[in-house]
Formats: sequence, structure tokens, C-alpha cells
Amino acid sequence: MARRGAVRRRIAVVSDAIASRLWPVPLIAVIGAVLMGLALPELDRAVDPSLPDVVTAFVFSGGTDAARAVLSAIAGSLITATSLTFSLTVVALQLASSQASPRLLRMFASDSMVQGTLAVFLGTFAYALTVLRTVENATDDLDAFVPRIAVTVASVLTLASVVVLTFFLAHLARQLRVETMMRDVHREAARTITLLAGARPGRPSPTPVEPDHTHTVFAARSGFLTGVDRARLVETAHEHGIVVAEIRAVGSSVISGTPLARWWPAGGSRGPRATDDRIASDIVACFTSAYERTPAQDVGFGLRQLDDVAGRALSAGVNDPTTAIHALSHISALLCDLAGREPRPDAYASPDGVARLIPVGDDFAELLDVALAPIRRDAVGSPDVQARLIGVIEDIAWHVERDDQRAALTAELERIEASVDASDLDGLDASRLAALAGQARWAIDRR
Repeated sequence: MARRGAVRRRIAVVSDAIASRLWPVPLIAVIGAVLMGLALPELDRAVDPSLPDVVTAFVFSGGTDAARAVLSAIAGSLITATSLTFSLTVVALQLASSQASPRLLRMFASDSMVQGTLAVFLGTFAYALTVLRTVENATDDLDAFVPRIAVTVASVLTLASVVVLTFFLAHLARQLRVETMMRDVHREAARTITLLAGARPGRPSPTPVEPDHTHTVFAARSGFLTGVDRARLVETAHEHGIVVAEIRAVGSSVISGTPLARWWPAGGSRGPRATDDRIASDIVACFTSAYERTPAQDVGFGLRQLDDVAGRALSAGVNDPTTAIHALSHISALLCDLAGREPRPDAYASPDGVARLIPVGDDFAELLDVALAPIRRDAVGSPDVQARLIGVIEDIAWHVERDDQRAALTAELERIEASVDASDLDGLDASRLAALAGQARWAIDRR
């Protein structure tokens, strides 16, 4: 199970790396279109003389000049439409990001509809150019050649591009809605929660005793920590006879030359069987970093994006508390999902039963603070948002089972009550929020 979970996690990391780039799918489409543009004219040469009348009635019947005009018009119009459509799209997305979060723009690049539309447009353009070169005028030695089937396919692809453009514009109008953006972030974060729950790199184990002297492993590059291969870390620690303790959680900002992890010889082992530099190099290879956060292993990234949406909605320039309340509903659902998951073990052991890895991050109390603290600070003076914050605590309270989770909820509820006390609210709003806080506290304390 641990191995399957680790494999799924690695696949998710690779998939996210590919999906978040706009060029792979269009590039594949262009290559396929060029190959088809080379193959279909050859098919024309082979079967055109023997085509039945039923088929010739539907294929292109013009001469060489007409074929060139059609193909040139297709190529020129599609590249123009591609440039104009995506220029307008980028402008619209910039306006949308100013109202929601600039971090949501990465979802545009990974949108399958966006990639598919660009692939159809550029593929049709490349196909038309490739077929255009095969149209031949009559000479003394050769007859005129018009790839009628290939030109007909180009016309069909152009009509398909028009249909795709229609669906793309409708899709874009829907994607630019803040509710759709929050839904997509919610789904992405929910997939990450499920993926991490199934990725167990080893057997749970009590935390081993850390000696006074340990070896520090430093980051090799600056950026955000986007992932850690814990299964590989456990294997590396087992191979070298050591214990590894993570210092930086996934999603943290790391600077080259700053501590990333610690290690020391495992108790009862023969000690490390490699040089310190070799061990450090093997440990660093288990961590991945990039210039921006990604959702593949980072649950906090999804929560942070929803925080951004709520924060901008509560800003004086936007003043849209309804959007902030909707963002809190998505946050509540994600935190309820996290509360129902098994807690992260204190340590992971290798197959020989020796604790090899002490993980950090993915702690419920930490994620609760990440999700609610920014909105709690921005919601001072907004009783509706503060009421929903208290409602989030009550929602989560119905899903928690452990005392440490109840303690985290109680502490967060007390902070929310303090922010309510600091707000200039009338007696009715204050009484309503006090009653909601009492309900939330009852839900937390129930057994």
C-alpha cells in the first residue's frame, strides 16, 4: 500500500508539471497535423482516380488556384483568430486575477479546454500550411495535382475550429466567475488530501530520541519546497543506517544554503556507511523545489488560494463579503475532510522496524491556522463573515474525534471571539455572534 501510494504521488507530481504548462498538448497537435498533412496528399495520389461518384460529390472539386486560395485563407484566418482570442483571454484573466488571486492564473494554463482549443487552432494552421505545399500546377512533365481529400479535411477542421471557438468562449465566461475558480481550487485541494492520505512511506513509529549532536543538510537551491519523496527518504535512511528529520514542510520558502533536514545514526545500527557529503546529497535529492508553489503535495496551497480570494473580497476596494463567505464554505469542506483523516504519524519506520523519518507539515492545527487566520484578521468589523468563521468551527467540530483537534478548534474559536470583541458592533450583532460561538463551543465539547 505504501509503495502504491508513493507511485501515485510521483505520477501526480509529473502530471501536474506537464498539465501546468500550456505548450505540450498544442505541440503534439502541431506535430500530428504536420504528419497528417504529409500523409493525406499521398493518399490522394493513390486513391483519387478511383474515387466513386458518391464520394467525389462531397470532396473539394476546385483547381490548383482555388485550392491554394482556400488553404491560404484557412492558415491566415486561424493564426489571426488564435492571436486575437488568446490576447483577449489574457486581458480578461488579468482583470479576473485582480478581483480574486493572481495565483489562480496557473489554473488557466492547466485547463484542458484551453489547451484543446489552442491545439485545434494551431493544428489546423499547421495542417493547412503542410497541405498547401503539395498543390502542384501542370507542367510539361506532370499533370496538375490537387489533394482533394486533404483540402476537404482542412475545410472540416476549420469548421471544427469555429465550433471549438464557440464552446471555448462559453467555457471562458464560466471559468472567469469567482465561484468556478473556487470550485476548481477546492477540487484540486481535495485530490491532494486524498493522495497524501494514501501515500504511507513506511510503518508508523514513535519519535526516536534525537541526540545532542546531529548533522544538518542544507538546501541546494532557493524557491518553494514543492514535494518530498518520503518513501525514498525512508529507503535512503535505511540504506545508510541513519534517522532523517525534516525541517521544512512542503510549501515552505527555502533559501539555498539554509537547513533543510537533519540526520543522525540510528540507535543500535552500525552507523553510516557513507561519507557525510554522500548522505547529504542523497537526502537533498529526495526534495523538490520550484519558483512557485504547486498543489501536487501541498494542501496548504489550496487553502492559501481560497484565503487570497476571501482577502481580496474583504478589501476596501472590492468590499464583497458574500464572496468571502463562499470561500469560507469551501475552506470548511476541506478542513472537515482533513479532520476525518488519520493523523500523521510521529515517525515512519523501515521494514526492519527502526524509525527512519520524522516528518513535518500536514498537521491539522497548522492547516487550521493557515486557513482561518488571514480571514479572521481581515474580517474585523464584518459580522456576516465573522458569523461564517464561527460556523466553520462548528462544521469542523462535527468531524473531529481527537482531543488535539478539539484543542485546536477551541483556541481558534477564542481568537475569533477576541476579534469580535475588537469590532465595533451593535448589540444585536454582538448577541448573535455570541450565541453562534456558544453553539460552536457545545459542538466542540460534545463526546
